[in-house]
Amino acid sequence: MEPFIRIGIDIGGTFTDLQILDERNGALRSLKTPTTPEDPSIGLLTGITEAVGRFGFALHDIRLLLHGTTIATNAVLERRLAKGVLLTTAGFEDVLEIGRHGRRDIYGLRPHKEPPLIPRDRRLGLPERLRADGSVETALDAAAIAAILPRLAALGAESVAVCLLHAHVNPAHERIVAEAMRSTGLPVSLSSDISPEIREYERSSTTVLNALLMPVVGNYLDRLEHRMAEAGIVGRLLLVQSNGGVCSPEVAKRQPARLLLSGPSGGALATLRMAESLGRPNLLGVDMGGTSYDVCVVRDSAVTLMTQGEIDNLPVRLPMVEIRTIGSGGGSLASVDEAGRLRVGPRSAGSRPGPVCYGRGGTEPAVTDANIALGRLDPRFFLGGAMALDQEGSRRAIAAKVGAPLGLPMEGAAEGMLAVTDTNLAAAARLSLFEKGLDPRDFALLSFGGAGGLHAVPVAEELGITEVVFPADASTFSAFGILHSDIVHDLARSRVMPLDESALPWIEEATAALRQQGETLLGADGVPEADRRYAVSADLRYHGQAFELVVPWPAAPDLAALLEAFHALHAARFSYSNPGAPVELVALRMAVTGVLPKIRATRASGLGAERVPEPREIWLGGAWRTVPVHQRERIEGPVAGPALVEEEYTTILVTEGWRLSPGPEGTLIARKEAV
Repeated sequence: MEPFIRIGIDIGGTFTDLQILDERNGALRSLKTPTTPEDPSIGLLTGITEAVGRFGFALHDIRLLLHGTTIATNAVLERRLAKGVLLTTAGFEDVLEIGRHGRRDIYGLRPHKEPPLIPRDRRLGLPERLRADGSVETALDAAAIAAILPRLAALGAESVAVCLLHAHVNPAHERIVAEAMRSTGLPVSLSSDISPEIREYERSSTTVLNALLMPVVGNYLDRLEHRMAEAGIVGRLLLVQSNGGVCSPEVAKRQPARLLLSGPSGGALATLRMAESLGRPNLLGVDMGGTSYDVCVVRDSAVTLMTQGEIDNLPVRLPMVEIRTIGSGGGSLASVDEAGRLRVGPRSAGSRPGPVCYGRGGTEPAVTDANIALGRLDPRFFLGGAMALDQEGSRRAIAAKVGAPLGLPMEGAAEGMLAVTDTNLAAAARLSLFEKGLDPRDFALLSFGGAGGLHAVPVAEELGITEVVFPADASTFSAFGILHSDIVHDLARSRVMPLDESALPWIEEATAALRQQGETLLGADGVPEADRRYAVSADLRYHGQAFELVVPWPAAPDLAALLEAFHALHAARFSYSNPGAPVELVALRMAVTGVLPKIRATRASGLGAERVPEPREIWLGGAWRTVPVHQRERIEGPVAGPALVEEEYTTILVTEGWRLSPGPEGTLIARKEAV
């Protein structure tokens, strides 16, 4: 029998989420298992093994494994990176350290600047020079390359970044350096491969990040592939990228910087898919897991794809889905500082030891502890009953660590923790909308992630949003988005020139080259011709501007249509346009997509679907109240707040003045009742 199981996996800081699709009949099931931070591949295989035992398939039945991972992100945040060397044009060794002159904290008297990822003694200059048009000013000195090779060993290099001046226009010199590096056996990252675009600092930063991640991600994928082979999993492994598409392990090993937003992009894809299926073009997706809170905006049935993002204040010049992330999740720790202020996050308990209620040695109270202490979580039915929680331990920790310093009873301290958390969550969502000139009242809130259901309605209240959508299997919803990803390669050619008839020859040449490159990549991915898609866009700006807008190109290279689209987009984004001003072309982009087969999924009931929970006491609005508790699968009509709705991996809180009803696509929709 041909393999028939497709698995989407999202490895978070606290839990590893799986969605398992049986391609024969479309049955869709979900599962959560604790993340193993020392080696996430262990938790991944543990989850798959649990799914095999629970859902009745064999490991050799797995056809496709789509894997979202935070391995690259965590390596950068924790600075667990390889020891790298940067080779650049002589005289430009300090570009990485000079950076940009913008001040992040304009009122800070002692601004702190992180040291560059590669220190000065490991940034080496090569005598060579290309002009801005790609022509050779100074030929590359082969003897200089040969002289540098022994220095790499002396410096203890584990990877090499190569970023030569104007290599985005002419990669010839970088290719020569790469060929010379072959004898060292070190992983080499070329700027002309990973980020062939203008702006020297951003290109250098991206190339260095990619080089330093190559050993980290490569070693992880080698371990994962070895574990899969040992387990007898022969299905194809694909990795989720920051652009929302997936790529092969071979591409991920060469270009690991493309994985920096791997996990959160799955949630953005799922939000977009839900917006389409519900017919709601404006949807604010919020994903609250154990460690972080991710916000993505679907506006007019589209998500924003940025050409440049940041990770820990380090610029990354690569396409990525626009997502705002803050350190606020179920595992976010509460503390009282010296000034007597209550803080929640960004520190997290993670999965080891986890919140106090996990009983694994945690001593500092987390958001989950506040929810369990106030009765909003059932300690006997966490993770569908797979993990018993220590409610009394949570209450003692909150009373000692938060209540005593603030002079509050346990209930007041826990309620304060949740109030601070909800305010932080609403602030992140509000900023994501306000910076685009958008009104929260024009959006519905889509809440997912294991911890999101208890906070969604209070956050919506604070934002002025009157409708909240809770998707089925909300706790593993990002894995659902990953499950329906396609193979995507983002390609680019950069050349600054006036956007007029004189640009057409270069545009036609560059488009053909990008198309050929895309066909080669999709051919290596084994994508049939009929499943290949190519979308062209252009980075445009008014002459004199220091930033660009990405404008989709019409099917034919129609300059008039492209200019009109640019002026319209500029007016929509900045409230003005200048049709009479000259426009510059900065880069040409092509998104190359290999469409994977889509299966119509039908969700199977989770564990405990037949469970009939009893009403219980919760602390709400400053008092203990007995509220009804409903099992999600059994809801057939409206549920008036205050009430709790439980499912296998998450719980929903419906506050007073809200009414929850079943919606399409297995959703539950809470609406604020008119006063």
